[in-house]
Amino acid sequence: MITAETVNYISSLARLHLEGPEAVKLAGDLEAILHYAAKLNALDVASVTPTSHVLNVENVFRDDVPAPGLTPEQAFSFAIESQDNAYKVPRIIE
Repeated sequence: MITAETVNYISSLARLHLEGPEAVKLAGDLEAILHYAAKLNALDVASVTPTSHVLNVENVFRDDVPAPGLTPEQAFSFAIESQDNAYKVPRIIE
């Protein structure tokens, strides 16, 4: 059985601060979760094949078709300042 003291110990490991009523409520919640997990452990899953996803997952690829890019003049037309085919920005480190 999970007690409020156990919840307080676990919460201290996670660096969480719980008040008294919260710890008692969480103890009950954790107990219910563990009972549910125990029910799942009782299921016979020997005939179930392991899967990583419930649906078939396939990559959808498109053809890699080269497209024309911007010329340097077009690319630097958006810049506030440029110099020697590079964007010029204000110095931030002194």
